[in-house]
Amino acid sequence: MPHPRSARLRRLAAPILVAAACALAGEAPASAQGKTTTTLIQRGGALFEDQQYEESIQTLSAALLRPGSSEAEKIETYRLLAYNYIILKRTEEADAAVRGLLVLNESFALPPTESPRFRDFFDSTRKKWEGEGKPGKAAVGLPPAQEKPIRMEHASPAQTPAGATFKLVGTITDPDARVRGVQLAYRTGSTGKFVTVTGTYSLGQFRTQIPGTAVKPPLIEYYLQAVDKGGLPLTSRGDATAPLRVVVPGGGVLTSPFFWVPVGAVVVGGAILTAFLVSSSSSTNSKSTAAVTIGVKE
Repeated sequence: MPHPRSARLRRLAAPILVAAACALAGEAPASAQGKTTTTLIQRGGALFEDQQYEESIQTLSAALLRPGSSEAEKIETYRLLAYNYIILKRTEEADAAVRGLLVLNESFALPPTESPRFRDFFDSTRKKWEGEGKPGKAAVGLPPAQEKPIRMEHASPAQTPAGATFKLVGTITDPDARVRGVQLAYRTGSTGKFVTVTGTYSLGQFRTQIPGTAVKPPLIEYYLQAVDKGGLPLTSRGDATAPLRVVVPGGGVLTSPFFWVPVGAVVVGGAILTAFLVSSSSSTNSKSTAAVTIGVKE
């Protein structure tokens, strides 16, 4: 017969796990938040080499918005972004990426060993940029123009019902009127490719939504980006490596494929209860299960 105290502790386990799940909603893992710009650029380059161009763009966009990045890091980010956009035949974004690079280093040139496809595009964009008077480049002897910061405000709820359209709204403060649109990237669960859609943006306010077909337990992840006229990110709420998270209830706590995250030790009635949220990935061809391990020490 189980000890009465141990039984009581086990009955308390479920609400503790629910609280832990809610605490994790809306924030990214510490490891994702702590990724350096260089790490993101290297990851973006590896994804490009693997021909995962959309994922590479998403990762490099996160690198571009990282505060404190060096000029060399920004140049490499713009170069790789341009490569991705050229491959995907997204000419406007590729042109904007090359121009961003030239503003930082107008003498930049790709090596002769680089693909003619990339070299020709870079050379063509350079000629247009120089013919337009090198827009964005500060005049000789003058300091570069100080762009005013852009602020995006958006409140992410802790949870949302399964199957319901998830509507998102927010505001953008843009003193220099550089923002031309807002993009939403979302996915079901915590793995896989983000789907990118364009939101509605007007007079400093934006609206967009995640379709109900994508809102499934145990959670959804998403991030928002304000982009300029060339489609490059200016600011964001979350990113591909540190997205916003919203819990989607359903299936029960003890069977939901959530995270393998140690929640920690909780003191309950003089005993130490250690809980682990356990997750496993799922696919369309197989059904994943999860378990919760609860250790009780008295």
